[in-house]
Amino acid sequence: MTTYEAVIGLEVHAELLTESKMFCGCAVVDSTTADPNTVVCPICLGMPGVLPVINRRAVEFAIRVGLALNCQIATTNVFARKSYFYPDLPKGYQISQYELPLAINGWLEIDLPDGSTKRIGIRRAHLEEDTGKSIHVGGSSLIDFNRSGVPLLEIVTEPDIRSAEEAEAYGRKLRAILQYLGVNSGDMSKGVLRMEPNISVRPVGSNELRTRTEVKNLNSIRSLARASAVEIERQIKIYESGGTVTQATLGWDEARGTVVMQREKESAHDYRYFPEPDLPPLVISPEWIEEIRRSLPELPDAKRNRLIELGLSAYEASVLVADRPVADYFEAVLGSGAEPKKAANWIINELFARMNKAALPSESIAQTHVTPAALAELIALVDRGTINNNAAKKVLDALFERGGAPAELVRQLGLEQTQDTALIEAAILKVLEANAAEVTRYCNGEEKVLKFLIGQVMREGRGKFPAELTNALLIEHLKKRC
Repeated sequence: MTTYEAVIGLEVHAELLTESKMFCGCAVVDSTTADPNTVVCPICLGMPGVLPVINRRAVEFAIRVGLALNCQIATTNVFARKSYFYPDLPKGYQISQYELPLAINGWLEIDLPDGSTKRIGIRRAHLEEDTGKSIHVGGSSLIDFNRSGVPLLEIVTEPDIRSAEEAEAYGRKLRAILQYLGVNSGDMSKGVLRMEPNISVRPVGSNELRTRTEVKNLNSIRSLARASAVEIERQIKIYESGGTVTQATLGWDEARGTVVMQREKESAHDYRYFPEPDLPPLVISPEWIEEIRRSLPELPDAKRNRLIELGLSAYEASVLVADRPVADYFEAVLGSGAEPKKAANWIINELFARMNKAALPSESIAQTHVTPAALAELIALVDRGTINNNAAKKVLDALFERGGAPAELVRQLGLEQTQDTALIEAAILKVLEANAAEVTRYCNGEEKVLKFLIGQVMREGRGKFPAELTNALLIEHLKKRC
């Protein structure tokens, strides 16, 4: 039986976080909340006789991305008209870049599940304008042009991706980089970042590039992985049954977990590209490129390596840097005095668990009631022996639910640990009397029984007994009985 491999090239469309649109002065607004068609002008509505002007900030952001992706920045690049006819494209064409894009020949290194890394080639990153937004109501369609003309950066890989897992790893890494650069929020649920894999399959060992399909406008990393896996499997079944794959544009039905045919895939010549006559060539000075390069922030890989040097495991560091809001939150916890390893443990194992239960995405961590300062204070209360870990988890529950000061919550919940040895010893004696058989087993060398006994004593203390002191007193009493 033939074994197949996927050949995937990924196109990513990222709206840039500029204040104004790509070719006019209209403000960029949240297209999911703003009243429809309230931030438009003759330019972004495509009225006759209007002239576009290039947004300098959008060019700067695009250069930042190109440099972060190890691309060559073209000092001269050209905008073109890309002609196609959709109801939400008011001019009947999109101003984009084709033959002379802004950034070319880059690469991005991704981390694979087996711990290895792989370099994915970046063919190009070019500037263009976004379209409007179609809203389907019953049997009618409405158009909101607020998004029309918003700066869009399209990032195109080489066909170097070989599986849905690699596509997912690339999508996550690129999304993180865009967040760290401050050029895109990464909020895929709002459509500001959209991923489109071009997929074909071929026999393992072959170098041919077979007919590909494109899955359009995937709005989550999970959908990228699922849609890629489904389409890979669909194409393999076609070839195994003796059929042929048709070049096409597909949609993704998240609810049914299947791809849906939308239309036959266009080729470049179908768009009838030609240079935009209303815009001169965009000339970028080498000095400006170097100025932007010097302003680049610490990127995810560099931050991960720094966190590993602070004592975190590779896994912990990777989780914390995957989303910039999480990385910033972690740094703020450290800035409030917490030790790196303990802060990582509380964020990854405890705070994330509560966020997952509440169906909150990790990037919303800064919007929870648990402030970085509060989490650092909670960790300090455990370190000082004021409360134990179990009590601290109860405090974290209260913090997550309503916020507040950890020390005050400890007092309100009656969780402060006692140093009263008489009280602890009374609980120990009660447990030992009630578990004579386990005491005998311990005296006969079964040290694992100690864990059970300490658990019983801690239960008696209802979170108020210090673990280290309780453990020492328990062993002392057990020795007397042996």
